Amino acid sequence: MKKRIGLLYGGKSAEHEVSLSTAQAVTQALNFNEYDVHPIFITLDGEWRVGPQLMEPAQSPEQLQFESTAVHAANNIMQFIEAHKENPFDVVFPLLHGTNGEDGTVQGFLDVLNIPYVGNGVLSSAAGMDKVVMKQLFEMADLPQLPYVYFIRSEWEGNRSKWIEKCERKLGYPMFVKPANLGSSVGISKATNIQELEKAVQFALQYDRKIVVEQGVIAREIELAVLGNDTPEVSVAGEIKPVTEFYDYDSKYKDGSTVLIIPAELQGNVYQDLVGMAKKAFKAIDGSGLVRADFFVTANNELYINEVNTMPGFTPVSMYPLLWQHTAVTYPQLIDQLIALAIERHTEKQKLQYKRD
Repeated sequence: MKKRIGLLYGGKSAEHEVSLSTAQAVTQALNFNEYDVHPIFITLDGEWRVGPQLMEPAQSPEQLQFESTAVHAANNIMQFIEAHKENPFDVVFPLLHGTNGEDGTVQGFLDVLNIPYVGNGVLSSAAGMDKVVMKQLFEMADLPQLPYVYFIRSEWEGNRSKWIEKCERKLGYPMFVKPANLGSSVGISKATNIQELEKAVQFALQYDRKIVVEQGVIAREIELAVLGNDTPEVSVAGEIKPVTEFYDYDSKYKDGSTVLIIPAELQGNVYQDLVGMAKKAFKAIDGSGLVRADFFVTANNELYINEVNTMPGFTPVSMYPLLWQHTAVTYPQLIDQLIALAIERHTEKQKLQYKRD
């Protein structure tokens, strides 16, 4: 019997357009002989719109955006709930990037409805989205990482000079300033002096109330893809070589200026060490389904974990699927495995007892 799959995409996020492109790519790879595919579009205003079943792959992101069928509905999330009650989804595939989708909010909603879903759960999604919490978990797991400073908006506005002094005392220029809760390199700036640092913080505060300032390093950017639940597997390594100063949003999604080298050339035991670190990071956030682990490798082969991404870019030309493609797992096979892993994890959760004997 065909599985009923709900593709959840769009979202109230700065990465809304990326999510639309991802959703289109997934429809191109799904086997319509095995799955009944139902699009669930979340607008930038946060309105949920359940569309008619797709009978064939979407030819453009625009095709996956449709008008609400509800009358006087400001946030028609009930339409999704009713669609599930009428004919339950076997799995929901959240193709949401950034806040209100990759941060545990949607995952918690689906848990409450007891609907299986692809990818990480509430805790791992939230921890993977918040770069500060992520770094603190990595510290507890003894994963090497670069020095950092973090603060919230009120602290910065209350005593800006204190935080500038702390950054300059603990870190050296260049520094990278980031919103703590955002992905796809949105809101990130490089600061090489105090004036650029102040400007970068003000820019990042447009996207989040919590800011993390990281030590810059001259190093190669190496990424590995993790796939699985309790016994995760790790792909070959890939290297990112941005033409711009760093791997920003435009480099990732717009101008195609970044060179991806797969597999990356690594000396000695570096690859095996990175595999061990990737699995350790996956377990540190209690990951499930998929994670992309990003590292810095210096000329002296010093290894630092940068971050993990719990819903990495997922188009066929994104690093995560490409890494698996070079590890003999095709894009359609990858999607099938993620759906199977989601059902496996959900089945295990159903064994839990919620009342005392």
